[in-house]
Amino acid sequence: MTVAAVIDAARDALTPAERRVADVVLTSPESVAFGTVADLAGRAATSGATVVRLAMKLGYEGFTALQCAVQDELGQRLRPAAERIREVPPSDVLGRVRAVELDNVAGTLEAAASGAFEEAVAALADEGRGVHVVAGEASRGIGLLFADELAMLRGGVSIWIGADVRLARHLAEVRRDDVIVAIDHRRYERWVLDTSRLAGRRGAKIVALCDSALSPLADLAWCTFVVRAQAAGPFDSHVGTLALTNALLAGAAARLRRPASDRLDGIETAWREYGALIEE
Repeated sequence: MTVAAVIDAARDALTPAERRVADVVLTSPESVAFGTVADLAGRAATSGATVVRLAMKLGYEGFTALQCAVQDELGQRLRPAAERIREVPPSDVLGRVRAVELDNVAGTLEAAASGAFEEAVAALADEGRGVHVVAGEASRGIGLLFADELAMLRGGVSIWIGADVRLARHLAEVRRDDVIVAIDHRRYERWVLDTSRLAGRRGAKIVALCDSALSPLADLAWCTFVVRAQAAGPFDSHVGTLALTNALLAGAAARLRRPASDRLDGIETAWREYGALIEE
């Protein structure tokens, strides 16, 4: 199991202080791989004893064993990016972005457990379930694209945007085992969390796409995918999130091949009749 998977499995047993330490492990693995117990404790605003206790609770013999596990994963994940970034001068923005985004995509897809991915794809392809996309402001473009393309493969897909009155109306129509695809990064928008929580209470299955296994979205989720969101500039990257939604769509399309083919044929016919697209 990866360190992130170990933390995810143990998260319900962690104290608030231990969760802060675990969050640093997940979001800043470099500081763990090359730091000390005191460094990690300082970043998490807690004590060295808490750091050691977390490592033991996760099943490691101590901080050194946890650090070695993080170093191993970091080496496997970042070595290609480190090599790529050395191919260009540090001031080359395009080269720096290329290295970071390639790592975001690789890290996001590698972290997606195959079992969880197949379960999520099966739920998205089940035409007996409604699928409702809830995305924070920064992720809204990806949410819109995901909902639009999934709706071209099957019916019963919606994206929820609007004020409390509209969101409450959407919630009133949620059925047990519907799927809520919730997409957000820290700092999480309250309406995304509240809407996901209320939908979960109505029996919906929450599929969370977020940037930490310890995020409040992950706490609500039936299935969580942690995306890498490192950035070469001042804003979080959403390239890993886009790659993951593309993978989910590809999986759903494979399961829905026959009905989706008929549906896409109908859409293409309607576009031609309407003259919606200009083709050379």
